Amino acid sequence: MVRLTLIARTRDGLPLAEGLDADKEHEMYSYKSQAKGILKKMAASSSRPPERMSIESGPFTFHYLIDSDVVYLTLAEKAYPKKLAFQYLEELQSEFSRLYGGQIEAVTRPYAFIKFDTFIQKTKKLYLDTRTQRNIAKLNADIAEVHSIMTRNIQDVLGQGERLDRMTEMSNALSQDAKQFAVKAKDLYHQALFRKYLPLIILVAVALFVLIMKLAF
Repeated sequence: MVRLTLIARTRDGLPLAEGLDADKEHEMYSYKSQAKGILKKMAASSSRPPERMSIESGPFTFHYLIDSDVVYLTLAEKAYPKKLAFQYLEELQSEFSRLYGGQIEAVTRPYAFIKFDTFIQKTKKLYLDTRTQRNIAKLNADIAEVHSIMTRNIQDVLGQGERLDRMTEMSNALSQDAKQFAVKAKDLYHQALFRKYLPLIILVAVALFVLIMKLAF
């Protein structure tokens, strides 16, 4: 069963449209974050990402295809047939390109084509039951292309970026701690200096006071 669908521009990860059941959004929050992480990695990559890939994440699998600088990504149960997942994405790609193909480059705001959710929901219903005659026919079609699609794990795809993020956070924290330590060390130095010369300051002050009193009388 298809649980989440996201369409975005590949070069910068700008989300263009999304299909997600509102009543299940809280359940899919972490997977939606992972989906955005996948898009972010694509946009940041210096090399061209594979045009099709499946990425396993716990009990689910992300499937995506890229066409004309647009990535069509969906999340389905791991047991859901890969063939149907990519057939679903191909239908979205065909209709989205027909409707908005000439507008994608000029878009600057996120979810500019959010109305496409209507087509996403309608198409998703056709792929809910893998046992329908329609879907069985698709499964019986040539699957050689599907077997050639690379499958990776979500940790392999996002792990390096997450480690870099953690290292950056640790570096920033250490830098902040070092600054705080420097300030405290400076304060302690001034306090130690004051305590060291306090008796001398008192002695000089008393001597000056006595001298002034003698001169006054």
